[in-house]
Amino acid sequence: MSPPTVAYLRVSSRSQTIATQRDAIERAATARGERVVTWYSETESAKRLARPELERLRRDARGGRLGRLYVYRLDRLSRTGIRDTLALVHEFRAHGVELVSLGDGFDLAGPAADLVIAVMAWAAEMERLRIGERISDARKRVEGAGGHWGRPRAALPLGAVPRALALRSQGISMREVARRLGVPRNTLTRALAAQNPPPVAGPQGAKKTRA
Repeated sequence: MSPPTVAYLRVSSRSQTIATQRDAIERAATARGERVVTWYSETESAKRLARPELERLRRDARGGRLGRLYVYRLDRLSRTGIRDTLALVHEFRAHGVELVSLGDGFDLAGPAADLVIAVMAWAAEMERLRIGERISDARKRVEGAGGHWGRPRAALPLGAVPRALALRSQGISMREVARRLGVPRNTLTRALAAQNPPPVAGPQGAKKTRA
C-alpha cells in the first residue's frame, strides 16, 4: 500500500481562512484521481519553523508515512529565507515525499527546481519584511495621532469603577479587586488611573507671589 496523500495549510491570523487553500487542493487532488487523507492545518506566522503542525508533518515524513504533499504555495511552509525553504524541500525529498505547490507554477522536482525555489523563497522573505515595515509605520501614525493600536480595549461593566474605588479604599489589592469584579486587571487599572490624573506641574522656576 502506497503512503497517503496529505496537505499542509497555513494562515497567519485568525481573521484569515484556510477555505481557499483547501478548496484548491481538493480540486487538484481530485483531478489526479487522489484523495487527501490527512490535513495539517494551523494559524501561525511563517517567520519561524517551530510550528506545531509543521513539526508533526516533518515527523510523519521522517517516519515514512507520507507520499504526496500538497501546499497552496511554498510560502505556506516558510517565509524565513532561502536556507530554511530549501532545507524543508530537501528534507521532504530525502524521505520520499513528493512536494506539489499549486500556486507557484513550476515543477519542484525538475532540474532547475532549487534555483527557482531559492528565488521564490527570497521573494517571500522580502514580502514578509515589507509587510512588517508597513504595519510598523501604520502603528506609528495611529499612535502619533493619539489613537489606540491593536484590539479594542475591553469596556468595564456599569458601576465597576465606583465599586473598585470603594474596595481599593479598604486596602484591597488591585488583583483581588479585579477578581471580585470579574474584569481584566489591566483594564481596571487604566480606568482607575483615568479617575485620578497626575497633577499638572506649574512653570519651572515660577516664584510664589505674596498676598
